[in-house]
Amino acid sequence: NGIVNGFSRKEVAAKEREIIEFSELGDFVHQPIRTYSSGMIMRLAFSVATAIDPEVLIIDEILAVGDLHFQKRCIDRITNFRRSGKTILFCSHSMYHVEEICDRTLWIRDGRIEMEGESRDVVRAYANWERGKRTNFGTLGVPQGFEETRPGAGTGTEPDGASLPDPDALPHVLAVRLRDPQTDQVV
Repeated sequence: NGIVNGFSRKEVAAKEREIIEFSELGDFVHQPIRTYSSGMIMRLAFSVATAIDPEVLIIDEILAVGDLHFQKRCIDRITNFRRSGKTILFCSHSMYHVEEICDRTLWIRDGRIEMEGESRDVVRAYANWERGKRTNFGTLGVPQGFEETRPGAGTGTEPDGASLPDPDALPHVLAVRLRDPQTDQVV
């Protein structure tokens, strides 16, 4: 990964111990990468990218994987990059992290710039836009394509005289079923 990103074998070898320690992959680092989970791959990629001390750091949804401990370590490292005056391009749907990490934010919607400005202002506008979006719900308040299992479902009658939900209301979980991935049986 380091070599693909333009670093020499010597540079990568000099940072190998630091990379492995930060990634917390331990002995797993010597396993074929095809056996890694997505979280392990992201840990290793972030560790390599930040260990080489780039002038510009591009991060795309790195905090979406990994446990809270690793996320905090990533944020601490990103904060250190900021303090040292490095340029960081942080792509994320985590509004908390965008507001905490970024001074300025660019909201891109449908491939076009929707808004650009102070992170706090852009995050607030994005959150308000998200709240205003409507999902395609059926007449029983269940997203289209989901199986309805309540009594009276699909018959046009609701149990206990319940009325149809307000179309502007936020969705509610009506039922949950867990299936065994091997047998497909409800557990």
